[in-house]
Amino acid sequence: MSSGEKTGKRTWRMPDTYIIIFLVVIFAALLTWLVPVGVFTGTQEAPNGKTVLDPLSYTNLFVESDGELVADPAGVTHTKPIALFEPFGGMGLLNYVFEGLTSGSKWGTAVGIIAFILIAGGSFGIVLRTGAVEAGIMAMIRKTKGKEVLLIPLLFLVFSLGGAVFGMGEEAIPFAMIIIPIVIAMGYDAITGILITYVATQIGFATSWMNPFSVAIAQGVAGVPLMSGAPFRIIMWIFFTAVGIGFTWLYAHRVKKNPQLSVSYKSDDFFREDFREKDSVDMKFSLGHILVLLTVLGAVIWVVWGVVSYGVGNGYYIPSIATVFFIMGLVAAIIGGIFKLNGMTFNDGAAAFRSGASDLVGAALVVGMAKGIILVMGGDSTGDPNILNTILHGMGSVLAGMPEALSAWFMYLFQSVFNFFVVSGSGQAALTMPLMGPLAEIVGVTKQVAVLAFQLGDGFTNLIVPTSGCLMGVLGVARLDWGNWAKFQIKFQGLLALLGTAFIIIAVITGF
Repeated sequence: MSSGEKTGKRTWRMPDTYIIIFLVVIFAALLTWLVPVGVFTGTQEAPNGKTVLDPLSYTNLFVESDGELVADPAGVTHTKPIALFEPFGGMGLLNYVFEGLTSGSKWGTAVGIIAFILIAGGSFGIVLRTGAVEAGIMAMIRKTKGKEVLLIPLLFLVFSLGGAVFGMGEEAIPFAMIIIPIVIAMGYDAITGILITYVATQIGFATSWMNPFSVAIAQGVAGVPLMSGAPFRIIMWIFFTAVGIGFTWLYAHRVKKNPQLSVSYKSDDFFREDFREKDSVDMKFSLGHILVLLTVLGAVIWVVWGVVSYGVGNGYYIPSIATVFFIMGLVAAIIGGIFKLNGMTFNDGAAAFRSGASDLVGAALVVGMAKGIILVMGGDSTGDPNILNTILHGMGSVLAGMPEALSAWFMYLFQSVFNFFVVSGSGQAALTMPLMGPLAEIVGVTKQVAVLAFQLGDGFTNLIVPTSGCLMGVLGVARLDWGNWAKFQIKFQGLLALLGTAFIIIAVITGF
């Protein structure tokens, strides 16, 4: 056979992220034809004073009457199949993109995160336009030649601590914008940057002893004293953080020796080409560059201070953080214009904001599409008839007759799967813990174990589910398709799942 002849073989390519989400939307639509809708009609007051759903108030006996679902006097369950298309603002299968993009509020998915991604992208676009990041990177590379690997455990530890202490998640997106280009310039890849930023935060989030937006809410709803069980969880956090650092360090060392092993090798060309151009020029690290980087540092400190001091519960969240980054971009534009950094004018600053935001439009669209999956299933409100309520109630019924350790493991498995549909830690806690808390006592395990199953299942699966706006935002920053990320992450995900199972079993055996 001559070299010009074709063998007829085709190489399989991972579908684009948009295609994967669309296939999931189709699957969700099929579920609406098969799974009856349900609703929780009553609420009760949790020990922390918050109102939560009453697990005994579930019903799925509905029939459609004049377009509305009402209780069926015959006691028959019914499905609520989604239409292909709904006019006048209704929710249909093919409405999922628009409805997903416009759902929620400024406090979260999808509108809030989309706005946050665009504003942060534009602001960091200005910072990058000044050339301060590249100049700083080149100066750091020249001074730390051969010692770059020491940054990996330090950064991983800091981001894991952020996830554990104040539930760092969306905040990892702007950090990824800075760190991913840095590690690529050092000879690693975008995967390494994602591991030491977003992955680290979610390991901290999953194993936290004090996260006010996950563990604290779950403990309050389940009737467990807040911050109780801290020694066990601190040991767990140290263990998983060490595992994450070790995994990242080994991976980074391997990919630096052979960059083509990386699933992000091709997409990293965007960053590598940029640094080749910068490296060919003798970039001076000037006073203006230092001022821009100090502005970035000041914004980071401001964000951390605000979140730790005030917390999400008092409104210091996405709107405030987005404004902090906008101020950062504005100050960077002024500094860049005054010092003429990288030949920059004030008009260039405005253009850089526009360009930086446009670079993340794809990531913003993915966030809305992912939210559309939940809307196709009827939403995630316990007070509205949807199939998520039915799935939640059904799982509770299944667990009722199992042995203790097996029941605890199935709680962990259920929380992991349920996180695909409700990725908000506080939202998932409010939905599942009113059922899992009492259920834990029925099957013979402590409520503390139920909380542990929740936090591990919720936190770890944030690393792979395409419905996570934070994950998709970070992948957008890295210019990496979800399919390629899943191809890499699946092995580490399996390791985390096995270790999580081990800690669940240890908790049951020790009576945690």
